[in-house]
Amino acid sequence: MRTASINSAGAFRKQVVDFTLSVPVQATLYTSLCALTLWTLYFSSYPPAHNSLHEVRHHTLMVGCH
Repeated sequence: MRTASINSAGAFRKQVVDFTLSVPVQATLYTSLCALTLWTLYFSSYPPAHNSLHEVRHHTLMVGCH
């Protein structure tokens, strides 16, 4: 009885690992991380980050900073 529960737990763990390491999940995580990084830099009120990206922000389509 105990062996069956260990095997099913092992199979479930393998499914979770396979899903997590799949290409679509990795691509989604990578895209989300890039988008979050750009959002943080574009709309930062931290003066060094704001000043260094000021011109880029104005030249990006319809993204204002003021």
